[in-house]
Amino acid sequence: QVQLVESGGGLVQAGGSLRLSCAASGRPVSSYFMGWFRQAPAKEREFVAAINWNGGTTYYADSVKGRFTISRDNAKNTVFLQMNSLKPEDMAVYYCAARLGYDSGRYARVKDYDYWGQGTQVTVSS
Repeated sequence: QVQLVESGGGLVQAGGSLRLSCAASGRPVSSYFMGWFRQAPAKEREFVAAINWNGGTTYYADSVKGRFTISRDNAKNTVFLQMNSLKPEDMAVYYCAARLGYDSGRYARVKDYDYWGQGTQVTVSS
């Protein structure tokens, strides 16, 4: 089992940048396929980005491709989401998620993941 804690959210102006972190404890994060999701008020939780166990394969939602970068540092048990050129429509609570395994499929559904963090708020002002 793994516990996930997100940090790095905050208030930023449109066009600005934020870097989210997801710190894992318990089982080493290297055992997990990791994802980032977000949920805006009154909307369903949606896929943002995902990364396989060694960082060799990444996936992005079309809405963030070219602006966001997912990465991981297994030695530090941490996964990151670098968000650049932020837009008001990026405003949401961002969640880190983990799926046990070493495969590299495109896991983009909420139900594909077994463990979730508590979320961190990202607010983008226009």
